[in-house]
Amino acid sequence: MSNTETRNVIEIPDFLTVRELASLMQVSPIDVIKELMANGIMANINQQIDFDTAAIVASEFDFEAQRPAVVVEEVEEVGQRPMWRKILAEEQAADLKPRPPVITMLGHVDHGKTSLLDLIRHTNVQAGEAGGITQHIGAYQVEHDGQLITFLDTPGHEAFTAMRARGAQATDIAILVVAADDGVMPQTREAADHARAAQVPIVVALNKIDLPNANPAAVKQQLADIGLVPDDWDGDTLVIEVSARENWGIDDLLEAILLVAEEINPRANPDAEATGTVLEARMERGRGSVATLLVQNGTLRTGDTLLIGEFYGRIRSMFDYRGNRIKEAGPSTPVSVSGLNGLPAAGDQFEVVENEKVARKIAAERQLEAGGGETERRGISLDEFFNRLQEGETKTLNLIVKADVQGSLEPLVTSLEKLNTDNEAVELEILHASTGNITESDIMLASASDAVVLGFNVDVDAAARLTATNENVEIKLYNVIYKLLEEVELAMRGLLGPSYRETIIGRAEVRAVFQISGVGTVAGCFMRTGVARRNAQARIIRNTQLLHTGPVSSLKHLQENVREVRTGFEFGVSIGGFSDYQAGDIIEFFEIQRVEPA
Repeated sequence: MSNTETRNVIEIPDFLTVRELASLMQVSPIDVIKELMANGIMANINQQIDFDTAAIVASEFDFEAQRPAVVVEEVEEVGQRPMWRKILAEEQAADLKPRPPVITMLGHVDHGKTSLLDLIRHTNVQAGEAGGITQHIGAYQVEHDGQLITFLDTPGHEAFTAMRARGAQATDIAILVVAADDGVMPQTREAADHARAAQVPIVVALNKIDLPNANPAAVKQQLADIGLVPDDWDGDTLVIEVSARENWGIDDLLEAILLVAEEINPRANPDAEATGTVLEARMERGRGSVATLLVQNGTLRTGDTLLIGEFYGRIRSMFDYRGNRIKEAGPSTPVSVSGLNGLPAAGDQFEVVENEKVARKIAAERQLEAGGGETERRGISLDEFFNRLQEGETKTLNLIVKADVQGSLEPLVTSLEKLNTDNEAVELEILHASTGNITESDIMLASASDAVVLGFNVDVDAAARLTATNENVEIKLYNVIYKLLEEVELAMRGLLGPSYRETIIGRAEVRAVFQISGVGTVAGCFMRTGVARRNAQARIIRNTQLLHTGPVSSLKHLQENVREVRTGFEFGVSIGGFSDYQAGDIIEFFEIQRVEPA
């Protein structure tokens, strides 16, 4: 055997298969398997081995193993830039100071997010304070080892992504709560995908570790399967075992948050004019419009004039999460303020302006723009993707993939990923892939990430269709895999022909059913929103289930044939190929529009 100095150096990743190791050394996989057996390891050709094992085998073949050098690449941002990146880009480095990290808890509905939040809140918020928290404002701060941590008490990943869709990103770190007895559930996967799409680091809280049927080893394997390799498996995801019921591991979880915060180094300029995000807003008796704000840069003070979209006002009073009246709040501080002239939406960005006269003028201009439709959100479609590529706006095509069964989803995702290797100019990124119908959560993730939603042998929920129209998100449905792959590949190459887009124009409710001679069954309806048109298509929905889709064959108002019916009117309608109407059915009217290629 030759000396170490004469050995060839090969780069070996943390994990690789026996076949891949043999290929790197240009030896037979059989020889590698024999060497593994000599070291007491039984492995087949497709089995993964870790770096240490591979290094031992490589040394027997006169190779010196090294881990690949870490290359830090500039990640091209997609969609709207998160608030913290705008802050860092616009401020002088010398003015930036450390700020508390902002945390959101995500995960499956029954895995203990609320219990953990409550436990952290009541055991760590300023110990000894009489009465604890006196005012719930949707966020609070805890102290650990002398450092503050801000927690957002949001409902889940839907709200987290809805805020991103409005251009906000208040979260620095996501805590993914997973039950040690249940493991990774579909909603867990979804939450992880939403956090990764937002480029937010994830810490896993492995909850319910005290239960007799808890199986942390199995759950860690499930986490690794979705790309969250635990740190004790040589991965980069901190997995902390906790029990909300027994109050175990909470200090370890807070310590993990501070470790990750040290890596990402959240900073802000406390001396700048205050900017940040609206967490929630409500009307309160005696106080009027009350908004919960998260200050993300600068310092907010009582008396400042706020501008939030089309709303404005001078801060009359400001309270912290304990209900104490305060005069100022620095970066990462949640506060409740009163004095606005309306209720802004969660995710709206606030800023401080000179005075109410300036705020009133800007708000009026924004209202005028909104009335003219100039602020309508513009999504992305397969047709216009190549146009953006040519203009240098993006080189990444983001996709959300839904399929009817796992047996369809896996080969579909594999085939899409293969398109990545075949096309060097454009990167294709699958933000989320799962089975089941397309939901509102899928649409909000697409809206926040400028993604296209692809469905194979699935339907679209009624709420998802409406949200897709409002957010201008394209949904493409297929029942042949090669057709889906062909269109995506053509989009990546910029060769798409004209396609067709569906636009919902109105929704009506069936109030009665009539039999009319010469016409047949007619649904007596009330137009709830939008408009019904004679030349439109329609779908009948009963209890959220799609029953039928077909053309409008007749449209009548007061026995008269009409071209359209608007909101608030009663009318009769019949849909081609359907007669089994029932009171309470929803009829959704839509039009198919030709979209020319970019």
